[in-house]
Amino acid sequence: MDVSELTRALIAIDSVNPSLVPGGAGEREIVAYIANWSEGEGLECEVLEQTPGRPTALVTARGRGGGRTLLLCGHVDTVNVDGMDRPFSGHHDGDRLYGRGGYDMKAGVAAALIAARNAATLALGGDVVVACVADEEHSSLGVQEVLHQVQADAAIVTEPTELQLAVAHRGFVWADIEVEGVSAHGSRPHLGVDAIVKAAPILAGIGGLDQRLIAQTSHPLLERGSVHTGTINGGIERSSYPAHCTISVERRTLPGETQQLFEAELEQILDQAHSTDPALQASFATRLVRDPFTVDPDQEIVKITQQAATQVMGSPPPVAGASYWADAAFIAAAGIPTVMFGPAGEGAHAMVEWVSASSIETVTQTLIAVAERFCA
Repeated sequence: MDVSELTRALIAIDSVNPSLVPGGAGEREIVAYIANWSEGEGLECEVLEQTPGRPTALVTARGRGGGRTLLLCGHVDTVNVDGMDRPFSGHHDGDRLYGRGGYDMKAGVAAALIAARNAATLALGGDVVVACVADEEHSSLGVQEVLHQVQADAAIVTEPTELQLAVAHRGFVWADIEVEGVSAHGSRPHLGVDAIVKAAPILAGIGGLDQRLIAQTSHPLLERGSVHTGTINGGIERSSYPAHCTISVERRTLPGETQQLFEAELEQILDQAHSTDPALQASFATRLVRDPFTVDPDQEIVKITQQAATQVMGSPPPVAGASYWADAAFIAAAGIPTVMFGPAGEGAHAMVEWVSASSIETVTQTLIAVAERFCA
């Protein structure tokens, strides 16, 4: 089985994240497939399942001893398939291989598994470990479980980077702003306080913050931080004054920007809104924090991956920043030097998703070359 065939086999398995889509299939079937495939190829496989129903496969190409351990990581869960035509077909059209999760990121997982299979034949000193993790699209349960189990000397996350060497990505902070009003019948305006209208200066403040971030923040690879309103919910019916309004906000953070920074920005927005309307009652709560990722381009794993990719591609891969968040942030935070390198394609979370078959092969050969250099 080559890497395109393995990618198609993984696409064919429904692994929609049930935390995103109630009733989603989850990772159980795809992890069982990976475990059977790995054992059939002479690789070791351990299934981790600290959260029932959300397994992760840990596949190891065992070295002869005395070498360093390379961790290859990719997620096997996907987002929804709403509106997709044949989401699990994995059908080819020229160089394009279509289906949910092919690009994001079953192709990267397949490349890592095939690379591990090849590494097992090279009598390397160190181990190559492939973490096929659960739940990256929601809470990253899988990678956090892996990091309690695996000690690695370096890592490559095979998210789709368009064959670029990604050495940074943004983080994010989610928060909810609660605005209080007073419920009353629409015919009795003297009794009601409209919580949605009261939210107006807060919304203006969020927009103002985003404009300031355009001018105030920059990163050579990631450009600027940002903030936006994701949802706004309030009211029960047309004929009543809404007693509550909830604004969900996302702040995309650059390396060096923190949860505490965003909370201070929100405090300032609420203070300014309150100065405009002293009767305003509003507060916020932070819901989820995911830190940015960055690695020094001079780190050994970055240099080795760059050299290996150059050998395979014939020219050096561009050094870039990824626009999305990835599990690389957790791995790097655990003290493991990490870089991202993965295939090309389009359609992450979109109704049409495809991955370049030739780029999957390029990633596979690059990972093999990295293992030869790093684990020897």
